[in-house]
Amino acid sequence: MKKTILMSLIVLMSVSCSTFKAERVDNEKSDEKSMEITDNWMGEDTKQSVKKLMAQMQNHKGYKRMMAKFKGTPKVFIAEVQNNTAEAYFPIDDMNDEFLFEVSASGEFILVDAKAREKILAEITYQNDGMVDPAQAKQIGRQLGADFMIFGNVYMKPEKRKGKTLKEYSVNLRMTNVETAGEVFRLRTRVNKYSDKKAFGW
Repeated sequence: MKKTILMSLIVLMSVSCSTFKAERVDNEKSDEKSMEITDNWMGEDTKQSVKKLMAQMQNHKGYKRMMAKFKGTPKVFIAEVQNNTAEAYFPIDDMNDEFLFEVSASGEFILVDAKAREKILAEITYQNDGMVDPAQAKQIGRQLGADFMIFGNVYMKPEKRKGKTLKEYSVNLRMTNVETAGEVFRLRTRVNKYSDKKAFGW
């Protein structure tokens, strides 16, 4: 009896192990496969959303007027995009990194990054606290002053009925003139995620 049970366990384990398969896939295929197992926000959602927002920005009339009038390269302070969804696992850090990457890649701005500014201020404070040779210490008051600020947030509105769920994500950005407090642009893109628990076999 014990031998039979042991053999059954070995067969079961070998079968379960043999069904595992891993493969390296590109972003598009990875996103397609992820839709088979989850309705969560994925990396491809971030990339597509940021690209759409960047395209909207380039075509926005207020942005075009601002760039036409501005002399030199605008200095832009990018605040962190805020996660205003109810999803604690929403990859907001990935969203912020992707947006900073795309803005930097555009080459149209000198970036003043929120996280970098905090770390720089801490380093300058340390240098001027008697720990560094005064001749080498950098001075407070020489940082770049931003001409514009960009703020953002992500919302999610869920609708559920009979095991079916529709999540409507809204990613929003706005640029403000620091000197005048006037708004340069306000952008929005949406991502809808539909799932059916019965279809997933949950």
